[in-house]
Amino acid sequence: MRTVEAAGLSIGDGCPPRIMGVLNVSRESPYDPSVFDDPGEAATYVDRDLIDQGADIVDIGLESANKRFDVLSAEEELQRLDTAVEAMASTSGDAVFSIETRYHEVADTALSRGFDMVNDICGFADPEMPEVCREYDVAVGKMASPPDLEHPGAIEDVDEIHDALFQNGLTEKTIIDPAFGGWSEDKTTDVDRETFQRLEEFRAIGHPMLVSINRKNFLREIAGRSTEEALPVSLAATSMAVERGADVIRTHDVAETRDAALVGDAFSRNRSVIRTPTGVEVEALDASTGNELRRHVQRIESGGPSPAREHQSVEPKAHCARTVELRNLPAGGVKPLRERANDSDVLLASGESCLLVGGLESTLLVFAQSLDTAELAEAVRTVLEGTW
Repeated sequence: MRTVEAAGLSIGDGCPPRIMGVLNVSRESPYDPSVFDDPGEAATYVDRDLIDQGADIVDIGLESANKRFDVLSAEEELQRLDTAVEAMASTSGDAVFSIETRYHEVADTALSRGFDMVNDICGFADPEMPEVCREYDVAVGKMASPPDLEHPGAIEDVDEIHDALFQNGLTEKTIIDPAFGGWSEDKTTDVDRETFQRLEEFRAIGHPMLVSINRKNFLREIAGRSTEEALPVSLAATSMAVERGADVIRTHDVAETRDAALVGDAFSRNRSVIRTPTGVEVEALDASTGNELRRHVQRIESGGPSPAREHQSVEPKAHCARTVELRNLPAGGVKPLRERANDSDVLLASGESCLLVGGLESTLLVFAQSLDTAELAEAVRTVLEGTW
């Protein structure tokens, strides 16, 4: 799993969950507590209600993404940018400042005026957006969306959500976002619930993950709550999202969400990577279902992150008990593993790295029989037992 640096803030495995607080300078936004058009009042809100409450990142939106409102042009967003810049400059707290926009022109101007990262709710539908983020070497949140700047997040199938995250590529500092919320009339709460159930699949992409579930309909429906009453269900889901691998939680309720995220993190699997003295990296992956494993197989065999394919050379089992990835194996290191795997119930996929899948005992047996390196065998045992 790649760790991303956002203006000195590390995001990813081995890091605590990061909280992204929200400030809107869009008068259309339906959530009034976070909406300000006066820079001074906005700065006070950011310091008091976001940073002081535990926000690591402040995401400033220039327009409402609500599908009921007309989409602003890049020129109209730029007209509102002064308020955002003045608010940012007037804050006294320390945080990473993110600009939420779908346009590369707005991102370029905002970054040149002091913003630290970009939150693209249209997922690089603007094909020049990734290049702007690369030029400034900044982290960028990429929400799964169709190739349409007027319809962010309007995807009604979980597999298509996964594939959409590869639209116009991924930068080295991309943070993926599986797009929770009613972004279109056809996207039902059932889609959000399925996405949440399959959240760990998105970790196979190999990038940190941002989740925005604060007071969303798919959670409110479960308990029959209004938006104002939906904080408890949001906090319950926050803990679960972090336990399932979310690295950034975007929220309007910073203090409460921070606590829920810390609880989820405390009971999460150990996702650390062990490095042996010879430089081989060993990581136990989240892959407890066939779908999760299939994502990892696609990534390994394609040599990097890739969207779903109709065909894979290795068909995963319906259920897998343990999955281990090895990186930086020495030349010829895969061959003995493959020979042993062929004589056992262990699945092996290889490309630039190597994936081994099986039960705890069988996985360890493959390593014990095919490798003479005690350090590597111990590393594998450690990651498996640490996440069992």
